[in-house]
Amino acid sequence: MSNIVEIKVPDIGDFDAVEVIEILVAAGDKIEAEQSLITVESDKASMEIPASQGGVVKAVKVKLGDKVKEGSVILEVEASGAATGQAASAPAAAATPAPAPTAAPAPAPASAAAAAPATSGGLQPVVVPDIGDFDAVEVIEILVNVGDTIQAEQSLITVESDKASMEIPASVGGVVKEIKVKLGDKVSQGAEILVVEATGGAPQAAAPAAAAPAPTPAPAPAEAAPKAAAAPAPASAPSSMASVAPERTSPTASFAEAEVPLRNLPHASPSVRKFARELGVNLAQVSGSGPKNRITVDDVRAYVKQALATGGASPVGSTVSAEGGFSVLGWPKVDFAKFGEIQTKPLSRIKKISGANLHRNWVMIPHVTNNDVADITELEALRQQLNAENKKSGVKVTMLAFLIKAVVAALKKYPEFNASLDGDNLVLKHYFHIGFAADTPNGLVVPVIRDADKKGVLELAAETAELAGLAREGKLSPSQMQGGCFSISSLGGIGGTDFTPIINAPEVAILGVSRSAMQPVWDGKAFQPRLMLPLSLSYDHRVIDGAAAARFNAYLAGLLADFRRIIL
Repeated sequence: MSNIVEIKVPDIGDFDAVEVIEILVAAGDKIEAEQSLITVESDKASMEIPASQGGVVKAVKVKLGDKVKEGSVILEVEASGAATGQAASAPAAAATPAPAPTAAPAPAPASAAAAAPATSGGLQPVVVPDIGDFDAVEVIEILVNVGDTIQAEQSLITVESDKASMEIPASVGGVVKEIKVKLGDKVSQGAEILVVEATGGAPQAAAPAAAAPAPTPAPAPAEAAPKAAAAPAPASAPSSMASVAPERTSPTASFAEAEVPLRNLPHASPSVRKFARELGVNLAQVSGSGPKNRITVDDVRAYVKQALATGGASPVGSTVSAEGGFSVLGWPKVDFAKFGEIQTKPLSRIKKISGANLHRNWVMIPHVTNNDVADITELEALRQQLNAENKKSGVKVTMLAFLIKAVVAALKKYPEFNASLDGDNLVLKHYFHIGFAADTPNGLVVPVIRDADKKGVLELAAETAELAGLAREGKLSPSQMQGGCFSISSLGGIGGTDFTPIINAPEVAILGVSRSAMQPVWDGKAFQPRLMLPLSLSYDHRVIDGAAAARFNAYLAGLLADFRRIIL
């Protein structure tokens, strides 16, 4: 005799409407009680939902991207024989361990208070808040460094148990003075993570800290599963994980969609999983280099880099093909030492990160560059005059400050340049955050000037100088390099006549500026010496056509030629 039983999401604490990111079984599979069925993820944690009942899967009731909560039906199983009698009690039994996390948030204010003493500023310890039933969980990622400026609720470390990983947030903002944990350490509630030098307003950050533990108890249902449940899914499980990545019409889609036999769940933290989904990477195909073969951010970057170099298909083999006829030879392997003396120097961290991003952007975005020149003779005279007038204040006005102001005006007139592609939709932004490329000893970084439309030229000059200084010292925080709408890459202090800057995804355009030079310009009667500035505008041809780009560049050149037009 057989019976169809619904398996539902058990009590998962305070989580509500969490996203299904992996489906680990399929119709026809035979499953055991406590076997993992799906993986769900919130902003701060991911967890596997176990089966409350064994049997044969008859129907899977969820799909990737669905939002589920306690009581949502995951699948239907056919339980036969003795299992039938247990079907009614199984769901209740599965939920029995779960009440612990629902009560767990109660002590949170105490731990939050311990993490943020009621003092104005000074050194304050940040500790692990209440994380439910977890005890002695392993630190698998450290997300900040000494000297970083952090905000309350910013993720500090990632910890992992047998069934779930989660990011531990900061209970207070400030400057990181000391990190008290290292990779591989085991931490529990109350363990000290780091010491921060809090700002004057730090004591008020203790209140949000009480809310911080709320997301963390959720993995408790997974923890409640016996250790025997840690066995990998059956070999018959399908490669449903291959669809985890969102659909993309780019070369990377081919390696995100390739089917791979599901062996077991890839070990990766929520932040790594999110990063992989953003790039369209199927983690089932990535080899982990971390402890216990855990997948790190660098592993994902390396996979993308290799996949792009091999045409977006499987990295295995010397010649590969992808959809659309994108076929290239494998990267040549050369023993350079046999030709002469060599020196091997590792790439800097910045170049490793930016290299993969630049490669992706160049391959995936159809770049076109429009070149123009702007007469900045009068503008340069104004710049020198302002510098003479503000010599005592120490503010040095650069051409970049004028460029930012002019670019904002052009973005307001041509809003499609202040946008980003999101699938088949174009997201038009009503804010103006302008990034600028800063040259550092370790490579280029792009600090972002926020709300540039609300700042004057002198203020922009001071802020760009400050951010450029932080960039050279390696002290830029991640938040100071995020949220840009449009970027400017200036080589004016070095040289060149024009170039093709690479668009900084998800932006749709970037302005390249080369060195200005005196040139003869015909005024209708005679040639006059004028200071001309080359402008190179690269744009995403999926969003912007050539006529719009030419108009944008011409309008920008007109503003720079007569800066009075900026007020019109």
